[in-house]
Amino acid sequence: MLLFSVLTAAIAPGVSLLTYLYLRDRYDAEPIHMVLRMFVLGILVVVPIMVLQRGFQIWLGDGPIAAAFVQSAFVEEFLKWFVLYHVIYNHTEFDEPYDGIVYAASISLGFATMENVLYAIFTPSSFGTQIMRALLPVSGHALFGVMMGYYLGKAKFAVKSKTKFFLAISLLLPIMLHGLYDWIIIATKHDWMWFIVPFMVLLWMWGLHKMNRANARSPFRFGSQHEDEIKL
Repeated sequence: MLLFSVLTAAIAPGVSLLTYLYLRDRYDAEPIHMVLRMFVLGILVVVPIMVLQRGFQIWLGDGPIAAAFVQSAFVEEFLKWFVLYHVIYNHTEFDEPYDGIVYAASISLGFATMENVLYAIFTPSSFGTQIMRALLPVSGHALFGVMMGYYLGKAKFAVKSKTKFFLAISLLLPIMLHGLYDWIIIATKHDWMWFIVPFMVLLWMWGLHKMNRANARSPFRFGSQHEDEIKL
């Protein structure tokens, strides 16, 4: 019974955030099976990420910059981006800018949920700690995914001359934000709460702005009939 409660507390934040982001798609919701597919892929990339992180740790050591920006941010965001690009970017279901946010958040929250489950099982903690992990690491992964997906959507529907530029941002921006998040926690030690909370508030505001921008560029916002008229 205790294990069930712990697992529920570990899984609930990721599922809740994914549901919220999915429901914010105002015009053309993605097929549930595609969203779940990306969520499961996010769970599966945990193993190669752990292997690569261990390799970088042995190679680069445990310095704060290497730990934050390479072992954590680069490895995690690059593998999520790599899977997202090769599985979803050219998929027919990726047909509006907000779709990039949904799919990127799905793979990010799949990873965050599995990470949370492993933490709950192998590092027994209080209910308050579980709440803190829901508010910080899990929502952080969701917002890194929002940024990744927003610029993947920009790349998908931009003119060809700007595609590579937006693809680069879709990878580099989440890496920098993730690295900064981890570096704040490592560098500020016992005072990290005073710095990470404002950082997360600003990140949520920025993420909500990106969601609204992506929705506003949906070709479906005027309805299918008007869309056909625009195409003509």
